[in-house]
Amino acid sequence: MSKVTKALKPPKKSILPWIGFSLLLILVDQITKLWVQARLDLGTVVEITSFFNLVYVLNPGAAFSFLADQEGWQKHFLAGVAVVASIVIIFMMRSSSHRKFAMFCLACILGGAIGNLIDRVAHGAVIDFLDFYIQNYHWPAFNVADIAITMGAIGLIVDELFFNKEHKAQPVKSQ
Repeated sequence: MSKVTKALKPPKKSILPWIGFSLLLILVDQITKLWVQARLDLGTVVEITSFFNLVYVLNPGAAFSFLADQEGWQKHFLAGVAVVASIVIIFMMRSSSHRKFAMFCLACILGGAIGNLIDRVAHGAVIDFLDFYIQNYHWPAFNVADIAITMGAIGLIVDELFFNKEHKAQPVKSQ
């Protein structure tokens, strides 16, 4: 590697603080799910406001109940996807350790993926309990892990579009 390439490459930083943040998200996710299980019976709906309920549902599918109506194969498939995604995210974290916002987003996705993976392994489905609605239209119920995954994914898109100077600094090669 040339001296110029080394000078342009940002220094590697430890990913351990971000792994710790992912672990904190997993802990919060699992504690909230344990609380729901301890306080509500499966299928219970508790009206909190005119637009929000606490519910206790098991989602055997993916986001927005995608694949929930399948015969059970999706549990293993989605668990496998979570494992592979977690490994890929850790490798992405190692190469992006100098980019704080990207690391925050990746840590959110990692924590959410593992939080929901724990549910799939333990219960065969993900525990969802947050139910927002307008009149009779209910958004699919979700949980803390889903919030973390969604925030992380949106954040990564924003980061790539507006903040990632590494891609913008590279000139386009003409042929």
